[in-house]
Amino acid sequence: MWVYLSFVLFSTWKFMFTPMAGPAADLSFLETFLCSMTGGLISVSIFYFGSSFFMQRFQKKQAKKAEKAIAQGKVFRSKRFTRNNRRIIKIKHRIGKWGVCWLVPLFFSLPLGSLITAKFYRHQKNTFSWILLGMLINCTLITGGTYLVDFIV
Repeated sequence: MWVYLSFVLFSTWKFMFTPMAGPAADLSFLETFLCSMTGGLISVSIFYFGSSFFMQRFQKKQAKKAEKAIAQGKVFRSKRFTRNNRRIIKIKHRIGKWGVCWLVPLFFSLPLGSLITAKFYRHQKNTFSWILLGMLINCTLITGGTYLVDFIV
């Protein structure tokens, strides 16, 4: 079980695939579910509450790039609205807060999804609760599906 738990903690970015190792490790549904939720909770907590640190770090890095380009006599234009940013904004407008809190951490990754959700909704007080609820639903569906397929096969 401890080997599996460490696997879960270090592979939280593969939240969709982590429960698939449970039947292979001969663990029960509850053990797999709890290990996946624990790893996800740790990852989401670190990246959601640390998002301001990561965003400030990114802004400082962009400022250094701009200073370096200006010092070399080049024109610096930061890419603020890239194709990926457009895609994220379209998804945000299409599925709303609940969808962002539920689906973005699932399909992108828990760390990246937590950062994106915190960037858009960190000032709303129940956002972290919505992320946890979405993670609970996702973990239940994925682990249940994994054990259902394992039972059928």
